[in-house]
Amino acid sequence: MTRYILQRILSLLPVLVGVTLLVFLVMQLAPGDPAQIMLGPKATETSLTQLRHELGLDQPLHIQYSRWVTRVLQGDWGRSIQLKREVLPFILERFRNSAYLMALAVLLACVVGIPAGILSAVRQYSVGDRLAMILVLMGFSVPVFWLGIILQIVFGLKLGILPVSGLQSAGQTGAADLLLHLVLPALTLATGATAIIARMTRSSMLEVIRQDYIRTAWAKGLAERLVINRHALKNALIPVITIVGLQVGYLLGGDILVETVFSYPGIGLAMVNGILARDFPLVQGAILLVASSYVLINLAVDVAYAYLDPRIHYEQ
Repeated sequence: MTRYILQRILSLLPVLVGVTLLVFLVMQLAPGDPAQIMLGPKATETSLTQLRHELGLDQPLHIQYSRWVTRVLQGDWGRSIQLKREVLPFILERFRNSAYLMALAVLLACVVGIPAGILSAVRQYSVGDRLAMILVLMGFSVPVFWLGIILQIVFGLKLGILPVSGLQSAGQTGAADLLLHLVLPALTLATGATAIIARMTRSSMLEVIRQDYIRTAWAKGLAERLVINRHALKNALIPVITIVGLQVGYLLGGDILVETVFSYPGIGLAMVNGILARDFPLVQGAILLVASSYVLINLAVDVAYAYLDPRIHYEQ
């Protein structure tokens, strides 16, 4: 296992290099001149030329890329044009806020989706199974921005029991207030993930409980709970873990709409504001952080396979 983890970590290095190259090229192709944005529309051509030279923007792309990667490895991710502050501390703070939201959303999706999928598979074609699949279809179909607005209207404006925006109330710093602000965006974000996890759990569980060793367990007269929890669940969870890992990556970079609707100060909203302000260092750093996190999440998913299924051996 240790050897496999080390091999996977080494195999991630080319992927991370590719991520940095892709992020750099995309930002180079984006419209707008950083020097013009920093100095304003009234800047003279002389001052623009001088600033481009100071920033290295007049150098060939390969030199700009190598300098940027070197600075990134040294912890210098640039300075935000819009905020006039270092990019790395800012995006780490916003990433932490998004991690809170993502963690609660994934927890809700797993707590609801996995049991729903298991019960639906065990009671296949029952009323509960059909109802669960209808709810899953609705979860697939409902746009997150529409659902977020509806939740804001119902629970925030009509009932007034939950906050509809922000991270914490003015003057409040406790965990309870933070959790209240997370409820609505987390529910919105978890809806689609719950539907996907429930569907995958049902399909995987149906495949597993039709295996010969499960039939043998039934034939021995073992209790249903023992057969499902001890013999079927771990093997059925292998593809579910893959889906959960993919959903974590999706939620990290795909919660832009949710954060925008709820004015939640996460990495998604920071990227939106950075794009609107043509803040290239901020957008570049945020994309790099999200992409690198997604790569590491995939590594964690691969390692989790060995724990769930002892039949999996990593020899290469």
